[in-house]
Amino acid sequence: MAETVQRKRRGRGAVRKGVEQARVPYITRRIGPMPVLSEEGLCLIEENADRILQETGMEFHDDPEILQIFQEAGCDVQDTRVRFEPGQCRGIIQATAPAEYHQHARNPANTVRVGGDTSVLCPSWGPPFVHDLDRGRRYASYDDFITLVKLHQTIPWLHHSGGVVCEPVDLPATTRHLDMLYAHLRWSDRPLFGALIGEERARQSIEMAQIVFGADFVEQNPVLYAVSNTNAPLVMDGKMSGALKTYARAGQPVATTPWVLTGAMSPCTVAGTLAQVLAEALACLTLVQLVKPGVPCLMGSFASTMSMQSGAPTFGTPEAGQMVLAAGQLARRLGVPLHTVGTLSASKIPDAQSQQEATWGLMMAMFAGANHINHATGWLEGGLVTGFEKTMIDADLCGKMARFFDGIDLSENAQAMGAIAATGPGQHFLGSEHTQANFLTALFRPETPDNNSYEQWEAAGSLDTAQRANALWKAHLEAYEDPGLDPAIDEELQDYVARCKAEMPEKDYF
Repeated sequence: MAETVQRKRRGRGAVRKGVEQARVPYITRRIGPMPVLSEEGLCLIEENADRILQETGMEFHDDPEILQIFQEAGCDVQDTRVRFEPGQCRGIIQATAPAEYHQHARNPANTVRVGGDTSVLCPSWGPPFVHDLDRGRRYASYDDFITLVKLHQTIPWLHHSGGVVCEPVDLPATTRHLDMLYAHLRWSDRPLFGALIGEERARQSIEMAQIVFGADFVEQNPVLYAVSNTNAPLVMDGKMSGALKTYARAGQPVATTPWVLTGAMSPCTVAGTLAQVLAEALACLTLVQLVKPGVPCLMGSFASTMSMQSGAPTFGTPEAGQMVLAAGQLARRLGVPLHTVGTLSASKIPDAQSQQEATWGLMMAMFAGANHINHATGWLEGGLVTGFEKTMIDADLCGKMARFFDGIDLSENAQAMGAIAATGPGQHFLGSEHTQANFLTALFRPETPDNNSYEQWEAAGSLDTAQRANALWKAHLEAYEDPGLDPAIDEELQDYVARCKAEMPEKDYF
């Protein structure tokens, strides 16, 4: 009986058609991570992080409860500054933090495993603007938000519905998180983020999840994903720590993520930045485990570079690649999953720069062994814009990564010894039975490239990649299939959102 209720509540048994048939709930990497630091180098970074935590410490602002938690754990707390003994954080984390976990989706076929050899790809987060070739760059609306949620649902290479896929600025800042959560829960059946800023928003996210999944299920299982960013260098504010402890107490995973641009928010060198990133992550992961031992947590790393001439953020750089690869090594030594970022770009439009930077970023994250990769599609202009065309171009990139990290098929069919013998010397394989049986699945087939002759391309309108992607995202939206939501649950969600809005003060949240 309980299983029947859960099937109804979470929408089990949904029929997936069309493009969704090819998808898998997450990537299982059969190609190992790429190390960039030797054992000696890793030890040096860890020693320097311990030194930072002992001598300089980290500040936790506007949250006396957090300071009390650290003090009761034996940390040195002076005003808002917390210092740790060497090895103290590592000991607390490794004693209780799980190496992997499952985040459940309301359609269980979309539940993801986070940790070990898996990678989960999520769309962009947070841009206040959107861009497409038809309407150009503009402030994002709630209609754009819903459209992106639906578009992401159609992409087989994304595994997560995400969170703030764009910031709907036409809604009040105090309550728009409720509308965004509702849109994810209504129009997608994949895992999702909770709201990240403040205890109240985190609590409301959990309560909305309880309506969809059931309170008992949420109490026992991760269904939301949260990120608590630091204010580098070496500060966490009360909004972030408030959300952190709310999600942790509810048993929901928290990625603690130092957000740094080298030369501004961390030293301008890779080694110095890595030590600071590890120090901040260690302090915040320790907090998660002190709040609730055993709750899933991830070491986060958003470490990129900046132009030393202009101060502008830069992406797709060699140093950014080194930092994420090293972060993967450090997370594995700590024994927790790694959260990082993917297809970042400073480009303003979906052009060659955007895809060079995007390819480098996502490839480095995958070779780092990242388990949860945010911003895997759509990111433009240093995070100010979600691009519809870039979303589709990035989607092909995600698919290529999934195929590449699936490894080489060595099955009897893939060895093709019979086909080689039957075809013989000097012949072609185009008409062989083996080719006919395998041509649909043997090679990855991206959607955005044009591989025709020049004459065919010209006759079709001489479209560039962005123009083809423009038609493609519209075709995907036409193919979108509503995953459905039980009408009683939908009504309860809408009632909850209305009640919360009525109770929220009409003032700017910040």
